[in-house]
Amino acid sequence: MYISASSSSSSALSSILRARSRLFAPSSYLSRTLAAPSSSSPPPVSGYRSLSFSSAVRSLRCSVPRWSHGVDWRSPIGLRSQIRAVAPVIEQFQRKIATMASEHPFKAHLTSLPKPGGGEFGKFYSLPSFNDPRIEKLPYSIRILLESAIRNCDNFQVKKEDVEKIIDWENTSPNQVEIPFKPARVLLQDFTGVPAVVDLACMRDAMNKLGSDSNKINPLVPVDLVIDHSVQVDVARSENAVQANMDLEFQRNKERFAFLKWGSTAFRNMLVVPPGSGIVHQVNLEYLGRVVFNTEGLLYPDSVVGTDSHTTMIDGLGVAGWGVGGIEAEAAMLGQPMSMVLPGVVGFKLSGKLHDGVTATDLVLTVTQMLRKHGVVGKFVEFYGEGMGKLSLADRATIANMSPEYGATMGFFPVDHVTLQYLKLTGRSDETVEMIEAYLRANKLFVDYNEPQLERVYSSYLQLDLADVEPCMSGPKRPHDRVPLKEMKSDWHACLDNKVGFKGFAIPKEEQEKVAKFSFQGQPAELKHGSVVIAAITSCTNTSNPSVMLGAGLVAKKASELGLQVKPWVKTSLAPGSGVVTKYLLQSGLQKYLNQQGFNIVGYGCTTCIGNSGDLDESVAAAITENDVVAAAVLSGNRNFEGRVHPLTRANYLASPPLVVAYALAGTVDIDFNKEPIGTGKDGKSIYFRDIWPTAEEIAEVVQSSVLPSMFKSTYEAITKGNPIWNDLSVPTATLYSWDPNSTYIHEPPYFKNMTLDPPGVHGVKDAYCLLNFGDSITTDHISPAGSIHKDSPAAKYLIERGVGRKDFNSYGSRRGNDEVMARGTFANIRIVNKLLNGEVGPKTVHVPTGEKLSVFDAAMRYKTAGQDTIILAGAEYGSGSSRDWAAKGPMLLGVKAVIAKSFERIHRSNLVGMGIVPLCFKAGEDADTLGLTGHERYTIDLPNNVSDIRPGQDVTVTTDSGKSFTCIARFDTEVELAYFNHGGILPYVIRNLTKQ
Repeated sequence: MYISASSSSSSALSSILRARSRLFAPSSYLSRTLAAPSSSSPPPVSGYRSLSFSSAVRSLRCSVPRWSHGVDWRSPIGLRSQIRAVAPVIEQFQRKIATMASEHPFKAHLTSLPKPGGGEFGKFYSLPSFNDPRIEKLPYSIRILLESAIRNCDNFQVKKEDVEKIIDWENTSPNQVEIPFKPARVLLQDFTGVPAVVDLACMRDAMNKLGSDSNKINPLVPVDLVIDHSVQVDVARSENAVQANMDLEFQRNKERFAFLKWGSTAFRNMLVVPPGSGIVHQVNLEYLGRVVFNTEGLLYPDSVVGTDSHTTMIDGLGVAGWGVGGIEAEAAMLGQPMSMVLPGVVGFKLSGKLHDGVTATDLVLTVTQMLRKHGVVGKFVEFYGEGMGKLSLADRATIANMSPEYGATMGFFPVDHVTLQYLKLTGRSDETVEMIEAYLRANKLFVDYNEPQLERVYSSYLQLDLADVEPCMSGPKRPHDRVPLKEMKSDWHACLDNKVGFKGFAIPKEEQEKVAKFSFQGQPAELKHGSVVIAAITSCTNTSNPSVMLGAGLVAKKASELGLQVKPWVKTSLAPGSGVVTKYLLQSGLQKYLNQQGFNIVGYGCTTCIGNSGDLDESVAAAITENDVVAAAVLSGNRNFEGRVHPLTRANYLASPPLVVAYALAGTVDIDFNKEPIGTGKDGKSIYFRDIWPTAEEIAEVVQSSVLPSMFKSTYEAITKGNPIWNDLSVPTATLYSWDPNSTYIHEPPYFKNMTLDPPGVHGVKDAYCLLNFGDSITTDHISPAGSIHKDSPAAKYLIERGVGRKDFNSYGSRRGNDEVMARGTFANIRIVNKLLNGEVGPKTVHVPTGEKLSVFDAAMRYKTAGQDTIILAGAEYGSGSSRDWAAKGPMLLGVKAVIAKSFERIHRSNLVGMGIVPLCFKAGEDADTLGLTGHERYTIDLPNNVSDIRPGQDVTVTTDSGKSFTCIARFDTEVELAYFNHGGILPYVIRNLTKQ
């Protein structure tokens, strides 16, 4: 629930809740800000669903509001009436819990955790009490899955057999066994949060139409939604940029924001953190992460799934978290256990320490390349070794953040002393940290490197001496294409020479030195291949790390003092992940030097990292397009796929924040920093990279003096108070949403139209046409772009027909609440390569029956109108990138029935199943090319008519009208996924189940 209060109402609230403390929380909880979800803060009372006491929750969930993040602050009088209403429910609930605790299959393992000074912190399900040597050898990440299964075991959703599978992980994990998992909470950002809330609202309508109780559609675990994906860099290099960009953000997104604010009141257990607060994963790390929950005296590890793939950043804090599709997250919110394959765990041993001048960004790009090469898709990676003590929590979070880029489900760092120090730094109370340490030690979930380490078993092993890491970047088109800094110039020239591909632009030799001269705001300017036109310090990956942020400030300071200046046509920006960053940059005195170099703060959100880079100056854009310049962007982000950062930057490099400043100063990526000067100083002397690069001691000194616990406390005490524009948004109070048919932002989707109580059953595919024929590494940015809406696209046409001017198109990401826009935006990436077009690049395809070249949307609609199924052919790593449910929803709305690929990204494959699309994999060594498939054939996929006749991973025959036939693997990985497919998707499955309760 969104919180907004004056200090007087806050005081009144505190006094009321103190009087009721015996009902809601241990006394330690009340000593903290009520809005702050600390580790000791109990999650919502309705969150007791996580205890698997399903019948109790089912009977009570409609009566109990959320208390973990706050309450309805609209008036103290209203609050008092809520408390009076809830008190008897709480007492009834506690009686039911006491009764059912006695029936728990593992009640004998419920153990008291004493406080050092007397009394107890609470009770917990003890892993050591099992006295099973197999548990002692389990990786820490698997122990968290084990504890969850034990605690949630009800022999219905979670069975004793599931617990045994996890205990016997060493033997069961190679066999791809399925287990249920119930996360403690769910995390959303606004790009994925809006469609999730749209789906929940639509599900309420569906429940109504089926004659069931629409209030059953309510989150049963805490849901945190941080609005961070909407701010764009419209205004840069200005002291007023933050306010100007926020004003534009609200102008464009007022309707979306009002919808989310409605959701925070219409749905229980939902906290919305308003725009301008920070990036979701940094807010999660610094504020939302509990590490250990204390729910009315029951202690258990924090765990989270999020609708953003970089949810894994919280793994650096020792909290198990990963990204899932929006539809999976919605099911988890509604109490469904997540079905997952018990993962293998790669043990990654770290030793030594980083050399002077090497950053955490250099380390994560190195780790990403190593793990990509090793192959970790669908696995956990767990870090250990003596090198751990040399990594700050922020360094660990940087590595954990990029788990999607190296392909792992998690990059996990178990809790140790470094974690506890960070919790204290970020304002968690001493009592909370004491409770966290006591619980984790007692349950063998804490690593103490001062003690002898028992040998743990891993599925495979890697190791890295931190001293071997060297400064580097990644690019120009993929995060795992690492380039050592010393080889950057030669690699760039190789990219110009190479044929078009991930490492090539195919620029003829005679054109490589071409100079495009133009006038920029009245002064002469020029661009060449490799010229930097965007330099952005952005993204949760790096802005949560004080060492690299302050390092960037030191580079700016040294450059300014030596007389270097970033060229004015380079679009520079700084987007911190939280207000804490601003505080320590100001405290250190370094922000003024960043401002001098054009790195003014532009807003608190993802900005350039997700494509919200804003327009380039018209003169720069014209120089690029008219001269076909391969322009470059350098950003401290985590993704650099083609077309993502900006449509006009074909080369995009990931780099640490200090390197972003250095390349902005150089103005080009075509430079050897070891040999060539960056520029000329005020005294006429050449200035080299080494002259502006700070030492490790300089960085450590400024971090020590500038990053203070009080900064975190003051930032997060204010975070849920919002801002005047947000607070003035008025929203309806009804629990059913009133859909506006004229809205171009929020539209009722068609998923549940004509839905019946009986599932539709499985479907094969008959005589389908190939809508698109792809090669390798088609990302979710290709399938469902988040960035700008091209003026000639079907989505643009739709918006113009409804009176929306081009300047108000906003982005695809911001319009994910409207299925009409998003269906038209599916496969609308301007850099997409479809083999049916014989080398032409762009969002078009061939309508096979007529041979016409059409937009993908128009071709799909022609097939649908004719009643013809379609399929997609693809290469390896189909659906890699962001966990974007619209990359599955969009194809479903276009009529796609199956995707046949060499391999799938984990989350995307799951999303396809969740939307009723069949994912098929070619057999090893085969693909469309080796089988001689052109995409002009018609395809029939032979599936049994009864779901009980289909097994996870079974072989399926595909035949074509050309006489070719081949065998694929049906990538339904679990029995639960087959159940979803039988129901036409996960959300219809959930609705039908809830109607029966």
